[in-house]
Amino acid sequence: MAEITASMVKELREMTGLGMMECKKALTETNGDMKAAEDLLRIKSGAKASKAAGRIAAEGVVGAYVAADGSSGALVEVNCETDFVAKNDDFISFAKTLAELATNKNLTDVSALSDVTLPSGETVEDSRKALVMKLGENISIRRCGRHATAGQLAYYLHGTKIGVMVDYSGGDETLGKDIAMHIAASKPMCVSKEQVSADVLEHERQIFTAQAADSGKPANIIEKMVEGRITKYLAEITLLGQPFVKDPEQTVEQLLKKKSAKVNGFTMFIVGEGIEKKTENFAEEVKAQMGQSK
Repeated sequence: MAEITASMVKELREMTGLGMMECKKALTETNGDMKAAEDLLRIKSGAKASKAAGRIAAEGVVGAYVAADGSSGALVEVNCETDFVAKNDDFISFAKTLAELATNKNLTDVSALSDVTLPSGETVEDSRKALVMKLGENISIRRCGRHATAGQLAYYLHGTKIGVMVDYSGGDETLGKDIAMHIAASKPMCVSKEQVSADVLEHERQIFTAQAADSGKPANIIEKMVEGRITKYLAEITLLGQPFVKDPEQTVEQLLKKKSAKVNGFTMFIVGEGIEKKTENFAEEVKAQMGQSK
């Protein structure tokens, strides 16, 4: 049996980014063969990635990238299990790399993105599995949004949890950034009232009608009340109808008109949006683990 030295463990850790005990165990199992130990850890990382895949990944980051000529860009949401891992530099860098790949490869499909080969020779999926092994959590590429425009693109990241990309024409760079920041703060559903679906409007109209009916007012007054509430609702959920966050005295529509600009569309990702987070009961978890250890 070859002697496993501290320097060997250190070298393998630097090669793989994995824990000391995992590296030492791999070297022991391969009788000190560095290459075989590295291969063993890569094989095990796949097993660990599969095991972690069942756990809920509702934390994470949004990666953003815009091409140098401003004609294309992308947002990518990558999820993990804890906020601690979401702050890891390698994890954040992974998300940024994916956004750049999605932009340059013209991809919006997560499966296609996972199959892309990186300059290192490994695929995005290989890189994801390596991160799972290194960080010990389920990591998933949740969604990707890409824009291509004849106008301009601007993006804004609120920390790493909210990402917005805006496609706009006219105005300047500052306007684009301001609109992206506004969207992150006010979270409109769409750009204009024309884009709100008839189903959504009908649903809201039914609710407002039921509310107004309790007032006891005549039908013609109720109808006016409902239409007034619909108008207010549309102003609240559409970008153009909202008061601009940096100057609430004017709407976004009025701001754009002053700047001779137009918003063609936008994408907003909020990390974990729509994912049901597991509520942990720490005391019960400890009891369960103690019971299993008997």
